[in-house]
Amino acid sequence: MQWYWCLTHGRVEHADDRDDVDNVLGPYPSEEAARNWRETVEARNDAWDDADKAWRGDDEDD
Repeated sequence: MQWYWCLTHGRVEHADDRDDVDNVLGPYPSEEAARNWRETVEARNDAWDDADKAWRGDDEDD
């Protein structure tokens, strides 16, 4: 099963029940993972920021 976070409605929606397919985050493997989308996005962004700093040779925090 695939789950999505609907940005339009601000809720978790099952893949079969989405009505705004262009304004969602996902797919996620579970309803809980979709509900916790913000933590996933923030963790990925932090990892990408760290990788960018390492690539530039910048090891100081902003």
